[in-house]
Amino acid sequence: MTSLSRFETDQLRRLEEMRKTFDKLRAERIRAEGEVERLTRELDEARSLAKAELGTDDEVQIQSLIEESQARNAKLAEEFGVALREVETRLRQLGDER
Repeated sequence: MTSLSRFETDQLRRLEEMRKTFDKLRAERIRAEGEVERLTRELDEARSLAKAELGTDDEVQIQSLIEESQARNAKLAEEFGVALREVETRLRQLGDER
C-alpha cells in the first residue's frame, strides 16, 4: 500500500467536504422544486376559485371589487345607523306622548 501524500490527503478531504455540500444543495433543490410545484397548484386552484366566485382572476380587478364592496358596506352601515337613530327617536317620541 502506498501512503498518500499530505497534498493528496488534503485534496481528498476537500473533495469529501464538497460532496457533502453538493448533497445538501441537491436535497435543497429537490425540496424547492417540490415547493414550487405545490405553490403552483395552489395558485392555479386559487385562480379557478376566484374565476368561479368573482368572475375574474385578475388581481387588479379583484382589488377593485374588494374596494367597491368595502365602500358599499360602509355606506350601508351608515344608512343602518341613521335608520336606528330614527327608530330610537320615534320610540322616544312615542314614550313622551303617553
